Amino acid sequence: MSLSLPFAGDTVPLQAYLVLAAVLFCVGVWGLINSRNAVRVLMSIELMLNAVNLNLMAFSNFLDGQLIRGQVFAIFVITVAAAEAAVGLAILLSLYRNRETVDMERFNLLRW
Repeated sequence: MSLSLPFAGDTVPLQAYLVLAAVLFCVGVWGLINSRNAVRVLMSIELMLNAVNLNLMAFSNFLDGQLIRGQVFAIFVITVAAAEAAVGLAILLSLYRNRETVDMERFNLLRW
């Protein structure tokens, strides 16, 4: 029995990309809601942004044709995600220096 590889003309349907992006987004939301560790929260946000990028790229490939609008928006999202990660990690390092923990339940700086 041999494996049949897809030919160059075969394409993956749009629904497969959308299902994969939805699963990634749901895993990100679940991690955002259930995680007590601040680093995991940042990773979950990054996972959600990558799911959005996958949607942008899939729709751009299937709907735009030769135009690259989805890729341009994906580059903007990647740029914003990099800035968010840098600022988030800087805040986490500052909080860790002061509180010596990254547990989200112990951060009460804005409570009265």
